[in-house]
Amino acid sequence: MRGVERSRAVWTDDRGSSPVEFVLVGALLTALTLGVLQFALAVYVRNVVHDAAVEGAHVAALADTDPGEGVQRTELVIGRAIGGDYARDVSVRETTALGVPTMEITVRTSLPVIGLIGIPAALEVTGRAPAESLTADG
Repeated sequence: MRGVERSRAVWTDDRGSSPVEFVLVGALLTALTLGVLQFALAVYVRNVVHDAAVEGAHVAALADTDPGEGVQRTELVIGRAIGGDYARDVSVRETTALGVPTMEITVRTSLPVIGLIGIPAALEVTGRAPAESLTADG
């Protein structure tokens, strides 16, 4: 009977469990915090690239500019905010949206997964702006 009581005492003794609990909970909270920060970084990159595409589309849509200037502006904004590696695949085209001539800038870039390292061409955003003309419609 004495052996049974001794084994119960060994299994119910919780001395030394606090450091183990601290490490397990700390690791879980650290992983959760890093995951939230990584998600926030991915959203930030997406917003910067989208805003740059919209700004580039507005520049490309101006009546006295070349569409290539919109691409250059998009690349410049992305390069200054998050780095030139995110502005490698920028394209411009003229389309029609709701019957209105429109300039469209499309950016294909990597989606950050670990820090700024990510999956290439996993993120695609498009910015549009109505094209201006120098002729008066009337």
